Amino acid sequence: MKNLSSQKQTQSKGTVSGKQYSYSEIIEFLDARWTTTLQDPALSTIKALDKAFGNLSQKQNSIVISGTNGKSLTTHFTTRLLKEEGIAVGTLCAPHILTYNERLSWNGETISNKQFTDVANEVLQVVAILDLNPHALDVLTMMAFVYFSQQNAEVVLLESNSVNGWDPALICKPKISAITRITDFENSEKGAVLAEKAIQKTLSIASKKSHVVSADQNKMNLLLMQKYAEQFGATWAMPIRKLAQLPYPYEQLHGRSAALAERIAYLYVNNFLPEDTVIVSNSLLVKPKSQRGRPTLEAKRKAELNPRRTIEQFWKDTMNSLPGRFQLLDKEKPTILLDNASSLDSFQNLLLGIRLLHYQRPLKGLTLILGNNNEQLNIAEFLKQLRYFFKKTSGTVIICPTNSVPGQADTASWDPEKVSNDIKSMKIKAKSARSFKEAFQAAQKSVDERYGLVVIAGSNSLITDYWRYKGIKKL
Repeated sequence: MKNLSSQKQTQSKGTVSGKQYSYSEIIEFLDARWTTTLQDPALSTIKALDKAFGNLSQKQNSIVISGTNGKSLTTHFTTRLLKEEGIAVGTLCAPHILTYNERLSWNGETISNKQFTDVANEVLQVVAILDLNPHALDVLTMMAFVYFSQQNAEVVLLESNSVNGWDPALICKPKISAITRITDFENSEKGAVLAEKAIQKTLSIASKKSHVVSADQNKMNLLLMQKYAEQFGATWAMPIRKLAQLPYPYEQLHGRSAALAERIAYLYVNNFLPEDTVIVSNSLLVKPKSQRGRPTLEAKRKAELNPRRTIEQFWKDTMNSLPGRFQLLDKEKPTILLDNASSLDSFQNLLLGIRLLHYQRPLKGLTLILGNNNEQLNIAEFLKQLRYFFKKTSGTVIICPTNSVPGQADTASWDPEKVSNDIKSMKIKAKSARSFKEAFQAAQKSVDERYGLVVIAGSNSLITDYWRYKGIKKL
């Protein structure tokens, strides 16, 4: 569909008013619109779209989750908790791994191709009428507002990249602004200044009667968050200190994200639910009204026959990974660990996870397939992390290039040869590969088929490469 993706069209920058586009044509349009030249820090495009649809972003109850690490897991856990309460939840996630559909889900279910196509056409018709030139994120964000409105969402969750860049989700006035962690700026000369700017921008959407909460452990970051929350009139909630009680080894890996999700859901249910909302009788988050005097025998029998479910039981039964992105595939031979860790903090968490798995079940062979396109990553600090890890754990590292995938980071890939040589200089077994396929086949041969572990991490595009190699077209 050449006329749709071309920015040289005089009418609506690539869309034709009145035309209905197919699913594949819409994907082509979105793929072509990730260029930085279309980014709109003033949010004028998304504001124009939102106004045309009746200001849906302001009419929907929203929760915005931002930060440098743990956003996707926190969003996933929050969705699960709110759904458990019987609340209709719309979720906008980022980025996608295989299809754009992954970004939009309703009560945890990914939007179908037909629904995606119908909603996209509604938005693209307005794009054409208003003669706009949108970034793909503008279109996807507006699609989320339209889709969730059609589904009568009671609350909308938006995963935001506002800390590291521009994001049209900042058009919202959320009931809750949650920040997971701010970590990418710590090793920069101007790190403190950059971190403060990121926090100020992220919390600029906070307002009176809204709440701000974070799972960050950095005292300076927390003081800045409190400062800007109060400056914008929001209620500053105490930061997350505990870990949610997830099964081993997930508690130490994802416990902070789960605890933040628990706090977000608790704040929403107890502060922002409309009065006519019906809460399930066995609510995990709403405390039952106190009863005067001793319970009757009948009340005791009912409690024994139908014991109240606890939040601890919920975490015990909940899937503690994010399918397709953060996942341990223990049915594969050898076992595969997927993690799109791309910052120092997330790499450190990944290496901890590998060590915990080794404690749980001794590994017979370990190979890490790594690739990265995070231009902010401090390579020297990353190498120190690897050296410390391999002092206590034996294994091999294979560095492979990352591919450019629309909707994912598009900065330059690591130079596999250079990075592998740097790792070798740290007395670690390492080599480079020309492609993911070559790296994965070599990794499979290097570990025991039954008790070995192959780790694929460092970039969303490597996770995409794995699923494509396996012949999977959608998650």
